[in-house]
Amino acid sequence: MKRLVLLGASGSIGRQTLNVVRHHRDEFLITGLGIGHQIDVLHEILKEFSPSYVCVADEKAYTSLVEMYPQIQFFCGDEGMRQLAALEDYDLLVNAVVGFRGLVPTLTAMEHGKDVALANKESLVAGGPLVKKAQREHHVNMYPIDSEHSAIFQCLQGNRMEEVDKLIITASGGSFRDRSRKELADVSIEEALHHPNWNMGGRITIDSATMANKGFEVIEAFYLFDIPFDRIEVVIHRESIIHSMVQFQDHALMAQLGRADMRVPIQYALAYPQRKKLYDSKPFDFTEYPVLHFEQADFERYPLLALAYEVGKRGGNSGAVMNAADETAVDLFLHGKISFLDIETSVIEAVNNMPFIAQPTLEQLVKSDFETRKYVRDIWKGVSE
Repeated sequence: MKRLVLLGASGSIGRQTLNVVRHHRDEFLITGLGIGHQIDVLHEILKEFSPSYVCVADEKAYTSLVEMYPQIQFFCGDEGMRQLAALEDYDLLVNAVVGFRGLVPTLTAMEHGKDVALANKESLVAGGPLVKKAQREHHVNMYPIDSEHSAIFQCLQGNRMEEVDKLIITASGGSFRDRSRKELADVSIEEALHHPNWNMGGRITIDSATMANKGFEVIEAFYLFDIPFDRIEVVIHRESIIHSMVQFQDHALMAQLGRADMRVPIQYALAYPQRKKLYDSKPFDFTEYPVLHFEQADFERYPLLALAYEVGKRGGNSGAVMNAADETAVDLFLHGKISFLDIETSVIEAVNNMPFIAQPTLEQLVKSDFETRKYVRDIWKGVSE
């Protein structure tokens, strides 16, 4: 029985993690979980999974929950997530928190000798060097949940990294893959949120349209697999059937493909190295996709993808700056304050102008994140009001 602490339980990854646990109750136990403000969802989860520890973001709800569930130990806020991650009586942290706030729980779990199943990209984009240092010092494992990195992880099984020529990360191309840059000047929020393949959250859908998310995945791959940036390639693959590939030095290609079901990488991360039966799903049918398309990712068309390579190579606090700038700019766009192309302008300007710290501490990363968000908001102050 593997004991899990799940952060981000009410989000998409969190709900699908609960689905995996639901179908494999003899394998996994939810010991603790973290949730934001969806307290109605929390009541349902508590009734079904009976965790011993719970963290909520809502301080008002926290007080009533303590009285309502005396058998559960409750925590609150970001400090509560850190306390959850620091618990002794669990085996694997599933970090499905969205945003920079997911970094501290990742580090805390590792520092307490816990393995991490990671769906929080900011842990590596913003804090990659600190996470890798903690992983090495505490001899813990990190299992990727993102479909692209899980695909690479699966393709590498039974092979040695010294035999790898390059990693190939596939990308759908996002909502505007068939539009030129000239056609992006006046796109609406609704158009940007209409992804051709997926139904996802606001930020990830916009990041897919700008390809910032793919740039972040390149940075994640660098830290996950210890491979140079010039050996990580992005290829646009419209059908999103091949989730990513590994090319070896003999030019053999290993690809992981299948239907778009995030429970596959989640379940693989939870059960590794075993493969469990996937319920409520049908196998992939090749006849439904007789043709697959691939095209080179254009750095001029997607400047944030190009920027991510530069940021990754530069290291230091640059990833934290780029992530904070992107998150803030996307939020401004989704609230109608700036245009779609202003997202790129904001991120590029922040990366070029925020102070660079070569070997940042956690406290310096937190400060860089805060100051970058303020910097981007100040760029548009007055213009967007």
